Amino acid sequence: MEGTLDQHGLLSWRRFMIAVKRLADSLSYGTDRSTFVGSGIEYVQSRPYQYGDPARSIDWRVTARTGKFFVKEYEAPKCLPCYLLLDTSASMTISSQPRSKYAQAVHIAGGLALACLDRVSPVGLVGVGSAPIRVNPSLSKQQVMQWLHRLRRFRFDETTSLASRIDELSPTLADRALVIVLSDLHDPRAPSALRRLNQAHDCVVLQMQDPAERELRGGGIFRAQESETGRAFVGHGRQQWLDQQQLDQELKRGGVDHLLMRTDQPFAQKLRHFFQSRNLLGRGSR
Repeated sequence: MEGTLDQHGLLSWRRFMIAVKRLADSLSYGTDRSTFVGSGIEYVQSRPYQYGDPARSIDWRVTARTGKFFVKEYEAPKCLPCYLLLDTSASMTISSQPRSKYAQAVHIAGGLALACLDRVSPVGLVGVGSAPIRVNPSLSKQQVMQWLHRLRRFRFDETTSLASRIDELSPTLADRALVIVLSDLHDPRAPSALRRLNQAHDCVVLQMQDPAERELRGGGIFRAQESETGRAFVGHGRQQWLDQQQLDQELKRGGVDHLLMRTDQPFAQKLRHFFQSRNLLGRGSR
């Protein structure tokens, strides 16, 4: 396949779309179909006509064969809307690997979006950065392609606004929704905001992590600068960027489904097992 990684670890558009579709197929493989019947897309069965059934739903073949009126029933789509909250802040592009946290997050967002469309679940996007990005949930594949294309050419000098975006989004959700966050969780207010969101909605956190964030290699004291705020600080070779154990405990106490994804490890199988073991993409059937 043609194309190479750019400075942010992003593949060429052709290779990117092949990878995204492959991930979507992996996430959709083996998932159950809707157990509800009604007005939908795929035919399920025919049943005897009841008073009030619309004439356009009559199954004329079965009616002609039996001499009694029958109507068609279709598989009802799973319409639980899905919001993807994608972190577009500067910290997502700082990387010690060929693939950055941002590149991995965009790849996963594309796969999840197509998997949702396969299950007839509308999907939308909210940018978790300084610039306001919001695409309302839709079943349009063209809309997904448009925001994926936009994200691949996004500016990478924004600050994190995860907690603020969650607080803005939550009051606008009239019905229960599946909210999937793709971020490195560098916003200290994020855990409490995620716990509040999970009280009314199904909240999933995919935390992107560069191996350098676990433990800076080498010893000694060094000077550094925070990529989003420009704040200078002094650290040492064993200093961790986040207290991961405390973060895990906070999200677990709030009942938030959480998966840590490192950029130096394969993620497709791990992601598939995580979503299927919790039936996350099938929650619209509840």
